[in-house]
Amino acid sequence: MIFTKIKICGITNLEDALAAVRFGADMLGFIFYPKSPRYIDREKAWEIIRQIPTSIDTVGVFVNPSIQEIQETAQQGWFNWIQLHGEETADFCRSLHWLNIRLIKAVRVKNRSDIEQSLTYPTDAILLDTYTDGLYGGSGETFDWSWIGYPPRRLFLSGGIGPHNILEALEVGTYAIDINSSVESTPGKKDHEKMKQLFDTISRIHGRKVRK
Repeated sequence: MIFTKIKICGITNLEDALAAVRFGADMLGFIFYPKSPRYIDREKAWEIIRQIPTSIDTVGVFVNPSIQEIQETAQQGWFNWIQLHGEETADFCRSLHWLNIRLIKAVRVKNRSDIEQSLTYPTDAILLDTYTDGLYGGSGETFDWSWIGYPPRRLFLSGGIGPHNILEALEVGTYAIDINSSVESTPGKKDHEKMKQLFDTISRIHGRKVRK
């Protein structure tokens, strides 16, 4: 059986990172967008990453970065993935192909045509998030998942997913599910009971054992 990967994004501290790993997260996301309430600088992110198991994939999240920022981050070797969550173009994504790192392009979905357009990006994966005016993710809102149909490539599903609807999200059949604000007590601080509830629910259909 192939399991959908679970990414817990917006990690800002070691306690939350270790709890997410303990409960069963496959991936952790670190947001390098200074205007985000979940912002973390790269040095602090590295201090966290060096203390979690190497089996956990790490994702550096950027909004409209320069090529130099991505290059420096990739060359440091701390991350398995770079996530581009702004208005980056297909040409910008293509210009990063020489870097030895996997790329995720986030697309904020208003309608079905946004999903069709997302498939043209030359990246290793696409992340589908809900469009919210003035926000680059973290809104807690969902879009109509029936627009996705059968995922034709590696997709991450994001936007308003939490313990209350994780089972429906898993049924979409995407490569991974990205979870952020629904398991927080405040922006940037995870609620460990909510995270445990999330993974308890997942374990009922995936057979994952949630570590206490």
